[in-house]
Amino acid sequence: MKIVIADDYQDCVRSLDAFKQLEGQKVTVYHDTLTDLDALSARFQDAEALVLIRERTPVTAALLERLPNLKVISQTGGGAAHVDVEACRRHGITVMTGTGSPYAAAELTWGLVLAAMRHIPAEVENLKTGRWQRTLGTGLKGRTLGIFGYGKIGSLVARYGQAFEMNVLVWGREGTRQRASDAGLEVAKNQADLFQRADVLSLHLRLNDDTRGIVNAESLSHMKPASLLVNTSRSQLLAPGALEQALQAGHPGQAAVDVFDEEPAFESLLLALPNLIATPHLGYVEKDSYELYFGDAFSNLLAYINGQPVNNLAG
Repeated sequence: MKIVIADDYQDCVRSLDAFKQLEGQKVTVYHDTLTDLDALSARFQDAEALVLIRERTPVTAALLERLPNLKVISQTGGGAAHVDVEACRRHGITVMTGTGSPYAAAELTWGLVLAAMRHIPAEVENLKTGRWQRTLGTGLKGRTLGIFGYGKIGSLVARYGQAFEMNVLVWGREGTRQRASDAGLEVAKNQADLFQRADVLSLHLRLNDDTRGIVNAESLSHMKPASLLVNTSRSQLLAPGALEQALQAGHPGQAAVDVFDEEPAFESLLLALPNLIATPHLGYVEKDSYELYFGDAFSNLLAYINGQPVNNLAG
């Protein structure tokens, strides 16, 4: 089968143990992301199968109209919001998803917390250019960690906070609040209470119609001047422009983000702000996670090729 793997930024997929599953298949791997419809359709024209790396390339109805040979899409991870599943159904294209792991994203979240609170990126650069001890960091012990969304990742980050002897405060939907309460954690009175009290506030919500823009300018204005907002979930949880304006106003005092409205995000206005540190969507970009994600994606694809039963989102 002619298989196309899109958006392998690091040129690492062929080095994975999981890639051995595709021996004997005709595989083409691309390392950049295209957004132009004509260019994308030309690139995928001969593909019978697409393996997608998370949400890096949206598969729209307009694109599918131009891919007459496409039979199956195998998604890394469990989400497929970037795929027009209804359009796939109309075209008879099978859409399969796999599983994911919360650990890599939770670990990166905590890395960003430490990096921001202790000004690690700035001090690394200071040292390399001959400047010694130019900032005064902030410790975590005894401070309040706010968790907005207590799911798989949020619950891990909460445990990391407890290990650092932080006070954990949780808010989210009813299920989130109940799980947090059952775990013995304090539940905020409301969303405003969470933003007002948190010294470090980490977002761990799924992006959907209810959560898009749930963090707006008013929410951020409640945050302390010395507080930190961390977002390793989805940038669209914040209203457009809200974080940039809030950082310029000093509420919160700083932010650490791993996600952007458009990716790759070389031209994001946020990157020019001195009170922001950022990483290029590294939350899931880790060897064990990639073996898991691609292992599932390739196993699902082989099952389809061999005529075995598969879970078809477009079925």
